[in-house]
Amino acid sequence: MRALLLLSLLLLPVRPALAEEPTITLRPGPALATISTHCSGCHSLDYVQMNAPFLKPDGWKAEVAKMRTAFGAQFDDEDAAAITAYLASNYGAS
Repeated sequence: MRALLLLSLLLLPVRPALAEEPTITLRPGPALATISTHCSGCHSLDYVQMNAPFLKPDGWKAEVAKMRTAFGAQFDDEDAAAITAYLASNYGAS
């Protein structure tokens, strides 16, 4: 019983970290549904917003290619082109 109480006290500060993540809303546009379907299955969509300041169109193209080749994302060339175009036009660095 004492061990359970001690464990509960130790885990108390962790509780806020277990809170639900905020919902990420990306800009509307073509391929948004494709991104929601294919990309959010493996990672949070905040990845897009985090990388937006750094990636120009060629960088987004490389990221999409990396997701397919290195991480095994399952989408075809047409979806890859649509995702790349959406990311480059909506989240491409200037």
